[in-house]
Amino acid sequence: MDSNRQGYQHGHGHSHGSYPQQNYTPGAKWVKSLTRDRLGQFTGGHYSDLNLSSVLFTHRVDNAEHVKLKVWSAPGLTKPTFEEAMQQKFKSAKKGDPFGPSWTNHWWKVSVTIPEYWQQYERVQFEFDPGCEAMIFTVDGTPLQGITGGYGGDRRVEYIIPPEAREAGYHEFVIESSCNGMFGVPMNGDTIQPPDMNRYFTLDSADLVVPNQEAWGLLWDFQTLRELVDTLPGNTSLQNKAMTVANQIMNVFDKNDPSSIGRCRKLAEEVFGKDWEEKGADIYEEGSSKTNVWGVGHCHIDTAWLWPYHVTQQKVARSWSTQIDLMDRYPEHRFACSSAQQYKWLEKLYPELFERVKEKVLDGRFHPIGGAWVENDSNMPSGEALVRQFLFGQRFFETRFGKRCETAWLPDSFGLTGAYPQLIRGAGMKYFFTQKLSWNNINVFPHSTFNWVGIDGTQVLCHMTPVDTYTAQATVGDVNKGLTNHKNLESSDTSLLVFGNGDGGGGPLAKMLENLRRIKGTTNTHRELPTVNMGHSVDEFFAEIEQSTKEGKTLPNWLGELYLEFHRGTYTSHGSIKKGNRHSEILLRDVELVWTLASLYKHSKSSVYPKEKIDESWEKVLLNQFHDVLPGSAIGMVYDDAEVLYGEVKRDGEALLEKAFSVLFPQSVPVTTIMRTKALTGSSKIVAFNTTFFPRWDIVTIPCLVKAGPNLKSLVMQATEDGREGFAIMHSPGGGAVGELKHPSNALHSQIKPVSVYTNGSDHFVLRNACVQLTISNGRISSLVDVKLNRELIPEGQTGGLVIFQDRPNYWDAWDVEIHHLETPTPLQFSNISVVAQGPLRAAVRAEVQYGQSRISVTISLDATTATIKPNSRSLFNFSALVDWRQRHEFLKFELPLNINSPFATYETQFGFVQRPTHKNTTWDIAKFEVCGHKFADFSEFGYGVAILSESKYGFSCQGNMLRISLLRSATAPDAEQDQGEHFFSWAVMPHEGSFLESDVPMAGYLYNSPLRLRCLPSGTSDLVSPLQSPFSVEGASNVFLETVKRGEYDNFEHEANFDDKATPATIVLRLYEAFGGHAQAKLSISSHLSVVKAFTTNLMEDHDEELYLLRDAETGPDSRCGLSLSFRGFEVKTVKLVLAHNSTLLSL
Repeated sequence: MDSNRQGYQHGHGHSHGSYPQQNYTPGAKWVKSLTRDRLGQFTGGHYSDLNLSSVLFTHRVDNAEHVKLKVWSAPGLTKPTFEEAMQQKFKSAKKGDPFGPSWTNHWWKVSVTIPEYWQQYERVQFEFDPGCEAMIFTVDGTPLQGITGGYGGDRRVEYIIPPEAREAGYHEFVIESSCNGMFGVPMNGDTIQPPDMNRYFTLDSADLVVPNQEAWGLLWDFQTLRELVDTLPGNTSLQNKAMTVANQIMNVFDKNDPSSIGRCRKLAEEVFGKDWEEKGADIYEEGSSKTNVWGVGHCHIDTAWLWPYHVTQQKVARSWSTQIDLMDRYPEHRFACSSAQQYKWLEKLYPELFERVKEKVLDGRFHPIGGAWVENDSNMPSGEALVRQFLFGQRFFETRFGKRCETAWLPDSFGLTGAYPQLIRGAGMKYFFTQKLSWNNINVFPHSTFNWVGIDGTQVLCHMTPVDTYTAQATVGDVNKGLTNHKNLESSDTSLLVFGNGDGGGGPLAKMLENLRRIKGTTNTHRELPTVNMGHSVDEFFAEIEQSTKEGKTLPNWLGELYLEFHRGTYTSHGSIKKGNRHSEILLRDVELVWTLASLYKHSKSSVYPKEKIDESWEKVLLNQFHDVLPGSAIGMVYDDAEVLYGEVKRDGEALLEKAFSVLFPQSVPVTTIMRTKALTGSSKIVAFNTTFFPRWDIVTIPCLVKAGPNLKSLVMQATEDGREGFAIMHSPGGGAVGELKHPSNALHSQIKPVSVYTNGSDHFVLRNACVQLTISNGRISSLVDVKLNRELIPEGQTGGLVIFQDRPNYWDAWDVEIHHLETPTPLQFSNISVVAQGPLRAAVRAEVQYGQSRISVTISLDATTATIKPNSRSLFNFSALVDWRQRHEFLKFELPLNINSPFATYETQFGFVQRPTHKNTTWDIAKFEVCGHKFADFSEFGYGVAILSESKYGFSCQGNMLRISLLRSATAPDAEQDQGEHFFSWAVMPHEGSFLESDVPMAGYLYNSPLRLRCLPSGTSDLVSPLQSPFSVEGASNVFLETVKRGEYDNFEHEANFDDKATPATIVLRLYEAFGGHAQAKLSISSHLSVVKAFTTNLMEDHDEELYLLRDAETGPDSRCGLSLSFRGFEVKTVKLVLAHNSTLLSL
């Protein structure tokens, strides 16, 4: 026998005895699909009385001997405090009682008597399920945790009785229940439907229970095993191992044998690792040091959406108290939470809970994030408003917690402006988290981790979680998706798992933290899943990416806006809210400018800068910029509240302006249509305050003309037919300064282009001056001519005017407008056209449109001034519309076909502009069929262009050569009455010579949105124009705009400006930006009335960056000025702080 044969025999003989020679069994081959299906029978369902669900609770009592309930129902929709509720008379209640209706609040006093023999058990709980949201308080009013009733995935109805109360055998506490679910009370169960205002709830459970902790542990074991089976490919060993173990568990479990549960759990260790549970949070210290997925708890609470603001205040307290409870039980739990507004509500309404939050913040476990006041919409707020979101947010976090945020956070906003990277960096942050672009309905965004480069070239490190949600459930599938769905693994293989119930609050649950521990135990010994870690912050996650990608050098870049290919209707929905936002932003800009001058030009108790009041108004505006309020995608109750806030801003802002003007213009009164006629008599005069920093010529309306004095009447060049009002020419030579009415004279001919109107009396009307001409024929705009160039701007055979489209989104009603709406145009015709102003200063016609149940009245006017003072500027045609809107699911726009050819149109964005395609070359181009713009949209080619200006609208489109502005929508969900009723708004058509970059469109848009502030000065008033000369002007760079003038954030506002206070000197903060996308070297010229001793550039938080050199005139005097030399890159935003000294000339003003 040869050696090989001998070796074979030896080996064969060695195995003898361990492997039987005969086999008469059927074998262990399984039908895998059937075994997999079997796993669904282990909990709940048809076999719930036999499977694991039958042993989850050891004891349950709900009788009056052990549970006593009393209830008090707050009247109406009131939201009493804990102290107020405790003073009321409570009545007996019981399990099964109904309560309601929707949005009402009900307070329960609960006392439980715990059986003595229950002390043997590890835990005793009170199970309270009101079917809605609730919060548990101690008897002295400290919030302990939230309750989420019902049977959804966000269910949390258990309250753990404290050990000391269990030992005492008795416990008392208080519960506030609110009649709304996590997503409000939508009609018919469809989340986005308007609320059911008459829903009642039932107290389904008020039970004292003993949970079988070992059985609950097995439940979580089994759920993780099933997730492994369902997530991993079937050809992996781990997937098969998890299925095998789960199947064995089902075979071993016996409801009548409590010890079987322990044996089942021991089987689970074959997947999770030996003794994994005993390690607790230390499980995360084992395994590979390389982590793919970083878990961070989060609770997205929409500041308003399917519920109003006051309900959010309760949601915040419920959700955050729950997270503090979980932190005490799970040391690895870290919780990231944004929105300074929500912290402020908590501080005011739940101070004890706020202190507990603060303790966790300082302990490094509760992480303020985002650095903003709210998670705002980023399409429509102005650039300055976005600055204030960060300024107010970071200031709050710094003053309460001693530190600012490092990561900007907007996971749910409907697209992101390309101005953001610069503003994020200016607010002291360099990281940015979002994920909403995963909702794109046409193209898949190509990156997960990348450098987001803004329109000015500034970058931030951006991560869009591959998990594609900010409300992950911490499942195996979520963790796996963090790697398998990552778009650029070649440059980064790390992702953020943001987990916890959200939108309506709630946050992480214990089962999520339990699941992650099991997943971590699994990945410590298996490689088929990405590794996950816990116990770190979002900032640490980004810092690791920054380091591993060589400060972003190995990452891809994305330049410009992050346009969301979805929710395009939000640029137009709820027009009154858009108008409230735009007008409030401009009003507060004016208030800050005028009060800055008043507080420094005059020294008295009446001239103290009212910063607290201004900040209150800003906070209201910033709150309404939340990403479901300003976009128009909330329920009607939210807009009732928002309109009140805008009303308060307008009232307070106008009052503040009036007080400031009374300082600058003593005894003056505002010029309005309802002013007292007596004010205009005698030798009184009318002046204007120009709140922009552009010189301007305007046609202004003089009311009460009959009572006006002779001097004033001599300045009026045109009157209305009834003689009640007149029109005059106002010249404002400087910005932030006074303008005067001009006498008719030959000297005005270079500035004034007299206007006229021609009509054939029925269906043909022509508005014209020496610049432009517009013709209306047969109810449509048939011609738009540049008179100077003799150029027709409307193609032959086409017309412009109002147009209606069907508006029936595939689902998200108030949010979306679909591309197919463009296939359904219905042009509307003007009718009943009449001439209402003949010229020479203003020519106007009024037209009507009747469509369905809606009536539209439009006044089209042409003034004798040009849009700006730029040479060759053209006059613009203003359209003022009064609309009684009664349509449903229809979309009103204004359109203008243009004899212009360009592959892109230009739209104003924050601190600059963005250009978007007018063609459909690619799906990326097609997706931008409806876009956001601010004060203008422009369509230009070489040598010429036409812009549409807007004073309150944000939706635009340019398809081919058709330029449109979106005016009104009429969705019915989630607000059944969206936009129904009366609206008043304006837009303008502005032809211009030269392409956009050669034009004055941005200046014109600025002026169009900034009406002059007219004041009537009493007889004998001294000359105010000279001393109130323009305090600032930008010279040498027409592309640099001065946007904001305000007092320094850290000045002393308890008394009038003190120029001798070196600790807190009086300062002025200016914000300037380059508006055309090019470099500039500008001189900021400063009036001698402001004695500047130092100047600094700062970040947006007004921290000093570098000191600037002051340029001073060689000769001093009342007209002397100092200046600063400022260099800009394209679209750069620059903040300058001026430190002032005492100047005696101020006192004489």
